[in-house]
Amino acid sequence: MTKANFLELGRVSAGYGASRVLDGIELGIAKGEFVALLGASGCGKTTLLRAIAGFVSPSAGSIKVAGRDVTRLPPDKRGMALVFQSYALWPHMTVAQNIGYGLKLKRHARTEIARRVGEMEKLLGLDGLGDRKPAQLSGGQRQRVALGRALAIDPEILLLDEPLSNLDARIRLTVRHEIRALQKRLGITAVHVTHDREEAMVMADRIVILDAGRIAQQGTPEAVYNRPASAFVAAFMGAENRVELWGQPLRARFEIEAGPANAACAVPLEGRPLARGFVEARFRAEAAQLFAGTATDAVPAGTLELSGHVETVSYPGGLWRHAVRVGDDMVLVDAHKAFAVGEAVKVRIPSDVLFLFNAPAVSPLAPTRSRSGGAKSRSLEASEA
Repeated sequence: MTKANFLELGRVSAGYGASRVLDGIELGIAKGEFVALLGASGCGKTTLLRAIAGFVSPSAGSIKVAGRDVTRLPPDKRGMALVFQSYALWPHMTVAQNIGYGLKLKRHARTEIARRVGEMEKLLGLDGLGDRKPAQLSGGQRQRVALGRALAIDPEILLLDEPLSNLDARIRLTVRHEIRALQKRLGITAVHVTHDREEAMVMADRIVILDAGRIAQQGTPEAVYNRPASAFVAAFMGAENRVELWGQPLRARFEIEAGPANAACAVPLEGRPLARGFVEARFRAEAAQLFAGTATDAVPAGTLELSGHVETVSYPGGLWRHAVRVGDDMVLVDAHKAFAVGEAVKVRIPSDVLFLFNAPAVSPLAPTRSRSGGAKSRSLEASEA
C-alpha cells in the first residue's frame, strides 16, 4: 500500500457462478477522499461496493484497509458501514432505535447509545423525530436516519449504494449536498455508487468510471469531463453526438479532410494517439454552436464545421434544442434562438470541446463509408489502393 492509499484494491475479480462481473480492479483511495463509482447498469459498480463491504467474496485479488488485509473478513470486522439504496430501516423501530441498532449489536452501554444517537439526530437535523417510525417520515428523513445508523458506529469507511435514487428530484439535490458537506466535516473516507453523472460530479473528489467490470477511466470530475480517455467515457459524460471523419496526424495537429458534410480543419493533437484514417468525433449539445446555412463569416482556426438541416426543434428550458441531420448522422445542438424545421444550418465545434478517437476496427468485408459518402467494403478499398 502506498502512503496515499487508505483503502486499496489489488486486482480484484468477482462474479456470480460462471459470470465474471469484476475483472482485475486496481484502485487506491486516500483517507478522507470521496470517490464515486459511476457506470451504467450491469457495469459492476454495486458488486465492487459489496466486495469492499464484505458481502461479495472476490475470486481473486485483495482488499486492504490501512495496510490490513480484510479480503476474507466478515462485514462487521472491516470497520465499514453501508447505506443501502432502500435504506433498510426496521419499520417497527423508532428513529432513535434504528440509529442505535448497530451500537446495540456491539453491546454498547445504554447511556452511550443514547448519547451517540442524540449526536446523530442533531448532526442530521432529526431533532424531535426520535420517537417516530419510518412510515411517519419523508423520504429525505428516512435517508438521514439510514445515514445516522451508519455513522453512529464511527466507521473508518462509509459505503453508499445509490442512497438518493428513491428520492424525488428536488429533495435529491438538497440531500446530496448535505452528504458531501457532512463527509468533509467528519473527514470520513467515502465510496459512493451512482449511475447519475451530475450526482458524481458535484459530490466526489474523484470519479471512477466502470465498463464491463473494468475501470474505463478515473480522475477528478473536471479531468474526466473535459479529457475523456475513450469514446465510451466521452459518451457517458454527455458527449453523445457522434460523427465519423477522415484525417491524419501532421506534426502537432490532426488534419481533418473535407467530406460530404464537413469542411476541412486542423485541430491540436495534444498528445492524442490518433492514426491516419477514420476517427470518431464526439461533442456535447451545449458545446456546439449553430449558424444559418448562409453564414459567410470566417470560421475560427481549429473549429470543425458541419453542414446539415434541422429536423426537429424543442425547448427543454433555457436554450432551444435542435436535432440536426448531418450526412448519415443525427446530432443535437443547443442555441439561444430557434431555427426552422428544414432550415439549412452549420454546426461549429471548437477544438477544446471536440473529442476525437480512432474509429473502431472494422472487419475487412464490413461496409464503410468512403470519403464521398458512399458505401464500399474495406477489401474493395484495399484492392483499389
